[in-house]
Amino acid sequence: MRFIGLIVLALLTLAAPAFAQSSPSDRSIADRLPLFAKNNCQQIRDPGNQLFCGDAELAAAAEKLSTAIEARLARLPDRLPAIEENAIWIRQRNLGCGIIGQTAVRADDLDRVKACLLKVTEERAAIVRDPDFDCLAANTAAGALICADPSLALTETELNSQVLGLIGKLDPTAARFAFAEYGRWTRERDRRCNLVGKENVPLQELESAESCLADYLTHKADDIRAAKGDPKKVFGRQVAARSPDTDAVDFCAARIHAANSCGNFLRINRVYAVDSQVTDQEAQVTGEIEMVVLAPFTTCSKVASACTGTCWDARTGRPQPGAAGNKERSADAFNVTRRLRIQRTFAFVKAADGWRCREDELAPVNSGTAGGGS
Repeated sequence: MRFIGLIVLALLTLAAPAFAQSSPSDRSIADRLPLFAKNNCQQIRDPGNQLFCGDAELAAAAEKLSTAIEARLARLPDRLPAIEENAIWIRQRNLGCGIIGQTAVRADDLDRVKACLLKVTEERAAIVRDPDFDCLAANTAAGALICADPSLALTETELNSQVLGLIGKLDPTAARFAFAEYGRWTRERDRRCNLVGKENVPLQELESAESCLADYLTHKADDIRAAKGDPKKVFGRQVAARSPDTDAVDFCAARIHAANSCGNFLRINRVYAVDSQVTDQEAQVTGEIEMVVLAPFTTCSKVASACTGTCWDARTGRPQPGAAGNKERSADAFNVTRRLRIQRTFAFVKAADGWRCREDELAPVNSGTAGGGS
C-alpha cells in the first residue's frame, strides 16, 4: 500500500515544492486560510493545492478523495491508466474552477473558487468509489469496447480479480515485475486486436475486434486457472521471445522498468519496432517507446536516465545523453501526463528457448522527444 499512497500523494500535489517569495495577494489569501502557515502551504506551487493545504474543509474533502482513489487502485491490477486519468482530471478541475496554470488565486475570488473545488472534489470521490467507474473511465479503444459489452466487462473483471489474487502471494520485488508483465499484456492485446491508436474511432467501427478481445481475455483466464494458484506459473516464466519483434522489445522494456521501479513515475503506453537487422544468432531491433509521466521527476536525474535512457533538455524537449554526469543538473521537472517518446536499439541474442535481450538499462537512446501535458 505504500506504493499506492506515494502515487496518490503525487497526484494530489502534481507539482514539486517551490520556495517563491509571497506576493501581497498571496499573503491576503494566507490570512483567510487557517491552516496556511501551520502547514507551510506557501511552499506549494500549484494555486489549487495551496487552497487544499490551507483550508480544513477542503483538506477533509481531499482526504476522502485520496481514500477513494487508493481503494480504486487496489482493485485494479493495471493501476497506471487510472493514475493517468486521475491526473488529467485534476488539471481539468483547476481549469473548471477558474485556476489558470500557476496564476495565484485572487483574494476576491477565493470563496467562489473554494466552493467550486469543494463541490467537484466531493462529486469525484463519490464517482471513484463506484466500481462501475473503472470501466467508464477507460481511456483506450480496447477499454471502451470492453466497457460497452457486458460479457467482456465481466470477463475482464474476473481476470483482474484472479491476477490480483496471484500477485498478492508474491514478495514486493516479484510483485513489481508481475504488475509490469500485466501492463505488457494489455499492450500486446491491443496490438493483436489492431486497436492501437484508435481511441477516437467510433465504437461501431471497432466491433470486429470484439471476438479478438474475448479470445485474448479467455486465453489469459485459462492460463491463470491452469496455474492452480501458483503465481510463478503465470508471471516471470517468459525470459525469451519467439522472434525479435515489437513483442520482444515490449517485454524487454517492461522488464527494465520493473527492475528500476519506474512504475512509480512512468507508464509505458505504446511500443513499436521500427527497424530490425536479424542474423541466425543475433539481432538489432530499433524500438520506439512512448511513456506517460505519472509523478513529477527532474529532467536530468537517476529516474530520467534509468527509466527513459537519457537526461533531457527542458528547453528543447530533446535528449542530452552526456548530461548524466554533469554536476550542474537542471532542477526542471516533468509534469504529470507529459509524454516522452524514445527510440532505442535493443540487442538480442538467440538462445535455446528464443531471443533474449539485455535488461539492465534503456540507455543509450537513439533519439527522443518530450511533448504533451503542461
